[in-house]
Amino acid sequence: MPHKITLIPGDGIGYEVSHAAVRCIEACGVDIQWDSVLAGQDALEKTGELLPQNVLDSIKKNKVALKGPLTTPIGTGFRSVNVAIRQALDLFACVRPAKTYPGVKSRFKDINLVIVRENSEDLYAGIEFQEGKPETESLITQIEKDTKKNMRHDSGISIKPISKFASERIVRFAFEYALENNRKKVTCVHKANIMKFTDGLFLQIARQVAAEFSGRIIFEEAIVDNMAMQLVQKPHNYDVLVLPNLYGDIISDLCAGLIGGLGIAPGANIGREMAVFEAVHGSAPKYKGKNKANPTAMILSGALMLRYIKENKAADKLEQAVSQVIAEGKSVTYDLKPDPLDVSAVGTSQMADAIIDKLKR
Repeated sequence: MPHKITLIPGDGIGYEVSHAAVRCIEACGVDIQWDSVLAGQDALEKTGELLPQNVLDSIKKNKVALKGPLTTPIGTGFRSVNVAIRQALDLFACVRPAKTYPGVKSRFKDINLVIVRENSEDLYAGIEFQEGKPETESLITQIEKDTKKNMRHDSGISIKPISKFASERIVRFAFEYALENNRKKVTCVHKANIMKFTDGLFLQIARQVAAEFSGRIIFEEAIVDNMAMQLVQKPHNYDVLVLPNLYGDIISDLCAGLIGGLGIAPGANIGREMAVFEAVHGSAPKYKGKNKANPTAMILSGALMLRYIKENKAADKLEQAVSQVIAEGKSVTYDLKPDPLDVSAVGTSQMADAIIDKLKR
């Protein structure tokens, strides 16, 4: 039986890196039927909607999607199409591995971290009050009354919800992920020393869940600002990090920097019944159609997808082929060359060709 998978090519460089990923995935010999649908800028131009209903319907039906980078036009529509997809499908866990590959420029070697980011709440819940609006003035007045603290009345306000429910399921996901993937340690990252009722709740729940895994998975706690320093100084001391939404976004980019950049950083958004796999980087519209973009992050996201659908041998084979091409350093895009101006750099499709050649051997 073929796997039926939704394909959202994306826009900007999305189509090129998605096409490269699809070619490489198919070269692994996995039988996939792709259901291609449009979202983002290209969908807006063709349908008048950034996120047409048929996109969500396709993912709900197929349960798995591979998504290229999407552009959200400034000043209109969703704050983020990516966030809208995660929220609409309750894809509560964002999983972002950070792994070094020989041949990629990095100050570190042998890094193998996984960031597990809560996707549904925190400051990214989108509950904001604009400065100068009557409802904002009303909220400020109520806050002053209830807390006995003064606020500037020309403030904008963002609400940071952290719930027991969402905290428990993301921390449990992190521990179960660690067990399933032979990981040794989970570190809860927080700012509970200052935000005692939000991050404090997240930490409290993390401690409770960690107790259930005692003796199987090591549990540690780290304050987020100290975590940023420790990752730069001693990244090898960490394994799986579990974080609220905002910190997870920031720390995952920091970890991408440790391994050589967003160009090799894959990602997954996982819920109870569905999952969407995507590169962490953006759509880079200025490079659209130039066959310059590094397809590695998208191809490695495809490898994550293959593992999710239990095609583990194909996933290992694909990751190994990517690693070999990068290590050889010949058929790679300009950003993977020691000198970005190296004229021997190849394009997006040519790098995919080199990976496919490895897969066929």
